[in-house]
Amino acid sequence: MKKIESLISVIMPVRNAGSYLEDAVASILNQSYLNIELILVDDHSVDNAIEQLPGYLTKDIRLKRFISEGHGVVAAMATGYRQSQGMYIARMDADDIALAGRLEKQFNFLQQFPEIDIAGGQIKIIAETGIDQGFLLYEQWLNSLCSPHDIERELFIESPIPNPTAFFRRECYEALNGYHDSEWAEDYDIFLRAHAAGFKMGKPEGVLLQWREHDKRLTHCDSRYENKLFMKAKAYYLAHSDYFLENRKAIIWGTGPTGIYFHDILTSHNIEVISFIDVNPRRVGGIKRGLPVYHFTEIKEYTRDKDALIVGAVGARGARKKMRQALVEMGKAEGMDFLFAA
Repeated sequence: MKKIESLISVIMPVRNAGSYLEDAVASILNQSYLNIELILVDDHSVDNAIEQLPGYLTKDIRLKRFISEGHGVVAAMATGYRQSQGMYIARMDADDIALAGRLEKQFNFLQQFPEIDIAGGQIKIIAETGIDQGFLLYEQWLNSLCSPHDIERELFIESPIPNPTAFFRRECYEALNGYHDSEWAEDYDIFLRAHAAGFKMGKPEGVLLQWREHDKRLTHCDSRYENKLFMKAKAYYLAHSDYFLENRKAIIWGTGPTGIYFHDILTSHNIEVISFIDVNPRRVGGIKRGLPVYHFTEIKEYTRDKDALIVGAVGARGARKKMRQALVEMGKAEGMDFLFAA
């Protein structure tokens, strides 16, 4: 099948999207960039929302509907990809709303920056019940990460690309073999794999998507989105990256549950952890998992040349900022001498 150079193939997996589906579909078909195909993949829905889409949408020849050849969002994406004809692959969720200029801005962004392979987007979280402070801080964090450098710096904290904004060059998507049915969340996995493969990610300025928060969202219902599995994903890719831990030892900053769990999963990948760091006087000088606990000022000699990577694993709000400041003031370089995994 010949691929159409400027065509954007938008793949939308759908499973029981209910009343949200019409707005999601309309938001793509009403894009300012017209050369698109919207591939709607039915993941065996039972709510008839797809059949009830109004005629003004279903009569649009750019809308193409298929039934997933398997079950789950990964299988639905694979089905959609096999039907796609575009040189760009965009992800869209069936319960979100793309702003009218989303695809045009992402297309232009990749034209402007040929070194970038995946475009994400800034988002606005919406909810019928209001947004709590935690989500507002999460939105702020996501939207602060736009350059490839910033995204790489924070990649092991959480996924810096909101999945429904993902926009791939086709050759990148093919090289990654799309989304995988991994033990952990498929979206975080593809961005970790992209980084490991040397692909660059970035975002154009400006909000591109209204990201809907509700109780039935996949992140709340699928066990693969549990925090411990996110930690397992981080540990796996850190352990199998020669730039990070494949040929280095680790020092973990954090002796709480997050730090201890991260120690355990790193060692399960045969990574040698040589010590812990803490600032609590009751913990400094003690022992955790048979290893010494040092004050952070005692690890000045550990740099990339000294064969140990400092991994921040403290989950408390605000801790990361203080830890980063302390390490930078000691002359350490983020991404080389230290990184954060929480």
